[in-house]
Amino acid sequence: MHLHILGICGTFMGGLAALAREAGHKVTGCDANVYPPMSTQLQQLGIELIEGWSPDQLELKPDLYVVGNVVSRGNPLMEAILDAGLPYTSGPQWLQEHVLQGRHVLAVAGTHGKTTTTAMLTWILEAAGLQPGYLIGGVPQNFPTSARLGEGKAFVIEADEYDSAFFDKRSKFVHYRPRTAILNNLEYDHADIFPDLAAIETQFHHLVRTVPASGKLIVNAREEALQRVLTRGCWSSVQHFGARKEEPGMLRARGEPHAFDVLRGSLRVARVEWNQSGEHNQLNALAAIAAAEHLGVAPEAAAAALSRFEGVRRRMELRGEVGGIKVYDDFAHHPTAIRTTVEGLRRRIAPNERLLAIFEPRSNTMKLGTMKAQLPWALEEADQSFCHQGGLSWDARAALAPLGDKALVAEDIDSLVRQVLKVARPGDHLLCMSNGGFGGIHDKLLQCLAARA
Repeated sequence: MHLHILGICGTFMGGLAALAREAGHKVTGCDANVYPPMSTQLQQLGIELIEGWSPDQLELKPDLYVVGNVVSRGNPLMEAILDAGLPYTSGPQWLQEHVLQGRHVLAVAGTHGKTTTTAMLTWILEAAGLQPGYLIGGVPQNFPTSARLGEGKAFVIEADEYDSAFFDKRSKFVHYRPRTAILNNLEYDHADIFPDLAAIETQFHHLVRTVPASGKLIVNAREEALQRVLTRGCWSSVQHFGARKEEPGMLRARGEPHAFDVLRGSLRVARVEWNQSGEHNQLNALAAIAAAEHLGVAPEAAAAALSRFEGVRRRMELRGEVGGIKVYDDFAHHPTAIRTTVEGLRRRIAPNERLLAIFEPRSNTMKLGTMKAQLPWALEEADQSFCHQGGLSWDARAALAPLGDKALVAEDIDSLVRQVLKVARPGDHLLCMSNGGFGGIHDKLLQCLAARA
């Protein structure tokens, strides 16, 4: 079968493309913006990428168009598909029908940490010899690609609450029908499609409704929103994790995020020592350990696997160091994720070293300005913050005014780079945060730093 994928460079659709290619299908695809790391991965798989939405792509004559949620009515290619009466489906539906059917699906849901936790869980199962299939919304460092079919029964998938397609407004994860589901955290996001947190809680409850009685929910005990989801009805066993105090059966951590004991109640069942930082990753690890145990992997074995976990690209990824100045790339874009990322790096660096936060509010929620008031809180642990104003309908300078002279705003990437270079000095950590390509700012910073060295 020939699939033509609309929106192929998104992390989900790109992973789906890799799975379809591995399954023996011919795969082509298109997108408005083609950029690494997904474009690189797809090209390495021999998948033809077309930039733009020209109706000329109908000449490819695929058997089926798989439509990503980036596509809306008015898209020239989609309008041509509809006018011609050609077959199309959403990515989640195609995945459920052609890949997930008959598998033990382990779904990782939550506002934050989905990609990293999915990568952790997949690596634990791989280390245990279970040869899982997986689809991760990023490029995991322990694996050569972001998705594979796998040889075993298990399939681990990043379970996004965003909608499936313009013609299917259900959350993607409703299609996956997991037997093991991680509910990592839950707060307001995706302001472009959800009016409030209660609407997202409803979607999470729809996910809970699809887990069988023999399945298991792995739930963050710190999250009040998740507890509200469960009170609306729960038909599966629940394993809580993350409480700060001892509770029977609860998995919790004791120690620093880079080296901690895993406790069940008061009993120590494992110890994790690894190169990840931040309390958020400590919680991600507890969730992954609990989910793996549902497939028979002992916590001790899971913790041993995590000691060799290399992380995910664009999650606190060190892109280079020039003249004692380090440049990082991170996917953080929600205010809570920005704050958590900044705090995680702050705990890793020496007290006399500075953290410069460089970010662009690029997600649909941030572009709408829904959470602009939270940005000073998100960035308060940074020594200096730099914001890209480009593409925003609201005034970033006004939003960041509470930070005073600790925050600077630039209209374009080159100006932003000049602002950073003006103050950067040896020992600084430059933390670039965006859920897009950020105009190649990481390479620009490294090149300019090298030129002045």
